[in-house]
Amino acid sequence: MDGIVDSLALKLAADGGACGYLTIDLAALCRNYDRLSSIVVPAQTAAVVKADAYGLGASQVSRALYRRGCRHFFVAHFIEALRLRPQLPGDAKIFVLNGLLPDNEAACADGGIVPVINSLDQLRQWSRTARSLQRRLPAVLQFDTGMSRLGIPPEDRGFVEAHLQASDDIDILFVMSHLASSDEIDSRQNADQLAEMRRIAAEFPSCGISFANSGGIFLGGDFHGVLARPGIALYGGAPTSGAANPMETVVRLDVAVVQTRTVPEGARVGYGGVHVTKGRTRLATIAAGYADGLPRSLSDRGAVYHKGVRLPIVGRVSMDSITIDISALPEGTLSFGSMVEVLGDHQTLEDLARDAGLISYEILTSLGHRYNRQYR
Repeated sequence: MDGIVDSLALKLAADGGACGYLTIDLAALCRNYDRLSSIVVPAQTAAVVKADAYGLGASQVSRALYRRGCRHFFVAHFIEALRLRPQLPGDAKIFVLNGLLPDNEAACADGGIVPVINSLDQLRQWSRTARSLQRRLPAVLQFDTGMSRLGIPPEDRGFVEAHLQASDDIDILFVMSHLASSDEIDSRQNADQLAEMRRIAAEFPSCGISFANSGGIFLGGDFHGVLARPGIALYGGAPTSGAANPMETVVRLDVAVVQTRTVPEGARVGYGGVHVTKGRTRLATIAAGYADGLPRSLSDRGAVYHKGVRLPIVGRVSMDSITIDISALPEGTLSFGSMVEVLGDHQTLEDLARDAGLISYEILTSLGHRYNRQYR
């Protein structure tokens, strides 16, 4: 029976020539949104949908969250905002975290998209655009509170304040910053950044604050402000290192078996022959590799699963395939067309990322488009 079920699974996965299933549970995503929203009340909760909603499809994810009540969506680049804008009703606000590169200002204003201003240059450009259009334009001010990445540096805050007092062409919706170590509850950097954020709030008293990312939501009410901006936690990733993950699993990945074989002791497996079998070994080759988001660093380290049984990856991960040791299964359990679990009930994003020496964000955003994507 298992073989018949697995063959049927392959038939479905093979629709359009796919190499497996990538299942995205939109109901679980929405429940994660509800959970995060309940923690930050009375603050509102946005959704970070940059990088194609962390690789899961910004259009599908954003529409599902809009139906759930989300009205604030953050992307990284202006091109992402342009692609997302037609997918959402007009009352949804789309923010560009990196702000605008030169000459994108007019298109941004025309599209009703809100830039996050990170520098005096961006502020001046947006003001010039507002004056040329003869109307006030909305914006968000991002300040650097100690990450030294994006954001207006402390020494420029006075210039920003003077600019805003001298002109009335920009409507500041809120001020924001980004936490660098929020996944580490005991990190001193969290307290340092909070102290700096409070100084900024005192300097811009008429503006609300957006501060908490996924990890920041779990740091307590001092970090919540008026708008929280979760990303990885929405998609089922752990918001806090070293603690039980309170979020529901959103992503499942099952990949098809292309071939099985039995090899003798001393057989070399994969590129470079770096894995040599220590005895008679049953192997299976599955139809995904590093081109599909399963990194080469999983070579001879990671594993996949079948009905709870761990099946180690042996040899190097190839571009389009991976070889696994299936000796732990009874003979005949897996055959041409069977499916194995890469992400699911027995292996989380964090598990796979740990084996690869990466973080869960890298796994999610790398999942390729050769899978049959299913939205539940």
